[in-house]
Amino acid sequence: MTFKITDIRAREIIDCRGFPTVEVDVWVNGELCGRADVPAGRSTGKREAVELRDGGKRWGGLGTTVAVKNVVDIIRPALVGWDPREQRAIDMLLCQLDGTKNKSNLGANAIVGVSLGVAKAAAKVSGLPFYKYINTNAHIIPVPLVNLINGGKLTSNDLEIQEFIVMPVGANDLKHGLQICYEINLLLRDLIVDKYGKIAVNVGDEGGFAPPMTGINEPMKMLSKAVKASGYADMIIYGMDAAASHWYDWDKCVYCMEGEEMTRDDVIDMYVKLCRDYPIGSIEDPLMEDDFEGHAILTKKLDGVQIVGDDLFTTNVEYIKRGIEVGAGNAILWKFNQVGTLTEALDAADLAYRAGFGVQVSERSGETEDTSIADLSVALNAGQIKTGTTRSERTSKYNQLLRIAEELGSQAYYPGRNFRRPF
Repeated sequence: MTFKITDIRAREIIDCRGFPTVEVDVWVNGELCGRADVPAGRSTGKREAVELRDGGKRWGGLGTTVAVKNVVDIIRPALVGWDPREQRAIDMLLCQLDGTKNKSNLGANAIVGVSLGVAKAAAKVSGLPFYKYINTNAHIIPVPLVNLINGGKLTSNDLEIQEFIVMPVGANDLKHGLQICYEINLLLRDLIVDKYGKIAVNVGDEGGFAPPMTGINEPMKMLSKAVKASGYADMIIYGMDAAASHWYDWDKCVYCMEGEEMTRDDVIDMYVKLCRDYPIGSIEDPLMEDDFEGHAILTKKLDGVQIVGDDLFTTNVEYIKRGIEVGAGNAILWKFNQVGTLTEALDAADLAYRAGFGVQVSERSGETEDTSIADLSVALNAGQIKTGTTRSERTSKYNQLLRIAEELGSQAYYPGRNFRRPF
């Protein structure tokens, strides 16, 4: 049977923070076959593909009507008549239509919505679940990185480190892992209330608690106390997203934590000590985003710890290649909207795997109800996913993973401690 894109529609919708974003519908043979919502980051790397925002007074300048118009007026006419299964060719055409390196002409939020919508439409016309359409050998159900304490740009507290995370690597499967994490979360809530009062258990953008903490030791002690009280200490390792670019003073070229200035060596020594004191399994963006040399030094010093590049790599083949060459990190954070098309993001994951790097699939702080990253984490056989904590735009991803695990049945594999190299 012949399948052709017959229409592409777009609209402005609302993300979990109440900000506008883009939703794209892809119609094939006169039927709605693919719908994609575009997430948005608050803690963004300077090398990311550029979201197009309207500016002006409306919605504080954050409107997306121009990006929506670009989908309808520019992208739609170019793609009508295409077979949606021609993903790579379509994504190449999207890049050509934009004509910039960082998607700043049409907007990454316009381009990624179309790219993802086309892929979901292709899965539907192929009669396959989305994850199976991307990879017929998809079978790994990822270990969740559940960020229980939030800071940085995700909250209004003064905590420099952005995410303090538990990883249930000793769980039997995903469902058991989620049970462990959320039981720890309940205990953590009580500990925070006891020390800081009820207002301290308000949550950040990604659903983790946002208590009035600073530094790195205070939150780690609190989190460790909850883990020990849960009885699951032997099943848990810790992770964090340091998002160090956001507590780096770019004018003075120093890091600033708890009012103290720190050199790169000071920060590296801080992580080394922390990894001696706690079973740390993963650290994301431990240093500022331009410091490939520093990331390489830290990766050597913390042999066995996953060092993840988010702002460092921005899911971009160019920067991942640079990291591989100098040994900066040993894993990438995988956000498809960072680079702009699904094809480019899949190529980034492929390059990472071939270099022996891990791939950690991640949400954005401005998420929607779209559960695509759950399917994509399984499609990539990534072994790990970071998608927040308690809010429904986060838990919807976990629930989709539970459905996929049930569908896969005995084929599903939960990698546990092998999360970075699950196959």
